[in-house]
Amino acid sequence: MAPLDAALGWDDDTTAETYAAFTRDFPMYGVTSRDLARRASLTGNSLVVDLCGGAGATAKSILDLVPMHAHVISLDNAAAMQRAGRRVLTDPRLTWGTAPAEKLADHVPDPADAVVCNSAIWKTNVPVVFSAVHQVLRPGGRFVFNIGGGFAGVRHPDEVAQRTGQSLNALIHQAAASDYGYTPPPATEAAPKLPLEAITEHLSTAGMTLVGSEIVAQHSTMAEKKAWLSIPVFARPEGEFSHTQRMEILHKAYSLTKPDAPTVTSWLVVVAQRPTEER
Repeated sequence: MAPLDAALGWDDDTTAETYAAFTRDFPMYGVTSRDLARRASLTGNSLVVDLCGGAGATAKSILDLVPMHAHVISLDNAAAMQRAGRRVLTDPRLTWGTAPAEKLADHVPDPADAVVCNSAIWKTNVPVVFSAVHQVLRPGGRFVFNIGGGFAGVRHPDEVAQRTGQSLNALIHQAAASDYGYTPPPATEAAPKLPLEAITEHLSTAGMTLVGSEIVAQHSTMAEKKAWLSIPVFARPEGEFSHTQRMEILHKAYSLTKPDAPTVTSWLVVVAQRPTEER
């Protein structure tokens, strides 16, 4: 059994509950959500969209910054993720909408002051979504999102400096090879899925402008990395393994590391805007 696809496998209760627990127990989503919310300049906003909002980790950070009269719409295609979020996030200012990001305009009744998307733009039809974001934003409204360094083709200097020894993914491949005769796929240097040049072009085509971008480093630990790889959509290795087998492989690989060993991942953060004056 192959791992659940990272774009299509989210509407699964086990995945949703494991993911929601990760967002509560580890800092990654809290840190990245607060960073995006801060860049969106939300203090005077009335309507904000949390795009591909999952279980509501980013919506929570948005709600912490918007005025008490503001309204937040969290849109996601996975009902299971939203069920997990609704159980813990009950703010009356928040509305949950179940729909793909490409249908954003059908679920935002009034012009939005900002659209925020945490680590999910890569799995959408980017030109269609950017066009929908332009459609729902008021003139001058902000669109803020981030992309993992691998998808964007960027690497923060901290990630380069921190690389010592084998990664947990490499140890997983070794354990799978030792215990199951697994043959890892050949290492290839794939072209980045969404480099900044392509993002800028897509934004321009959609009628938005790039306000700024920054490569940031997310500092965490091997324990957090293990928890991340315990979420079914991210469990490794690929191939005909059950989830139980993947967890056995993960535990064996993790036993060769130190829980508090530092890890660093890179992110490209993008801030765009619908122009205040359009042709």
